[in-house]
Amino acid sequence: MADREMTAQQLRHPEKRNRPDNPPRRKPPWIRVKAPNSPTYFETRDLMRSHNLNTVCEEAACPNIGECWGRKHATMMIMGDTCTRACAFCNVKTGLPNQLDAGEPENVAKAVRTLGLRHVVITSVDRDDLPDGGAGHFAQVIQRTRALAPETTIEVLTPDFLGKDGALDVVIAAKPDVFNHNLETVPGLYPQVRPGARYFTSLQLLARAKELDGDIFTKSGIMVGLGEGRQAVHQV
Repeated sequence: MADREMTAQQLRHPEKRNRPDNPPRRKPPWIRVKAPNSPTYFETRDLMRSHNLNTVCEEAACPNIGECWGRKHATMMIMGDTCTRACAFCNVKTGLPNQLDAGEPENVAKAVRTLGLRHVVITSVDRDDLPDGGAGHFAQVIQRTRALAPETTIEVLTPDFLGKDGALDVVIAAKPDVFNHNLETVPGLYPQVRPGARYFTSLQLLARAKELDGDIFTKSGIMVGLGEGRQAVHQV
C-alpha cells in the first residue's frame, strides 16, 4: 500500500505537488476519519488488487473509503489510473496513459458479481488520446457486467469524450440503467476548475443521452464552495 501511494505521489503532475511556499494545512478534526481497519475493508481491497482494478476511492483519495469498502461498496474507475486532463479539484494523476486493459471488462464484471452489488457505479479517467474517448471500452464493461451480474443495476459516470462523434451513442446503445455526467461547477469557474472541458458541451451531452434513449435515467452533479455565488448555483 505504501509503495502504491508513493508511486502515485511521484507521478502527480507538478501543479498538484506540495510546494515549500505553500505547505499543506492540517485538516480540522471534524473532517478527519479513522484509518480503515475492518476485515471487510481488507477483503474489498484484496478483491480489487486481485482483479487488477482501479477505483475512484483510492485514486481520488476519498476520505470515505473505509466506510464504503467496509460495506463492500466501491466505484470502479476503468481505463487506467492516469488521466489526460488536469482538473483542479481532482487527485487523480495526469499524464500519458497506458494502453487499455483488454481483460478489464471481464474483471470488473467478476468483481461486481463477487461483491454481490445491487447497484454499481462505473466511472473512468479522461482518455482524450483514444479515437472514441474510451466509449467502446465503457460499452464492453457494461455488457460483461450485465452478463455476469444480471441483477445489478449499472450506472456509468462518463467524461465528455471530447465531443467525439458517435462516442455517446456507443455508450447509450449498451443500455446502462443510469447515465451520469457531472457538470462539476458553475460556468464562470470552468477556466479555473475544469479547464479541459466546456460547460455547454456537458449540458449537450446530457440532453443528447436523453434523445438517444428516452427511458434512460440521467443525472449530474456539481461541487459547491469553490467561490461560486448562490445565483450562479440556482442558474445551473
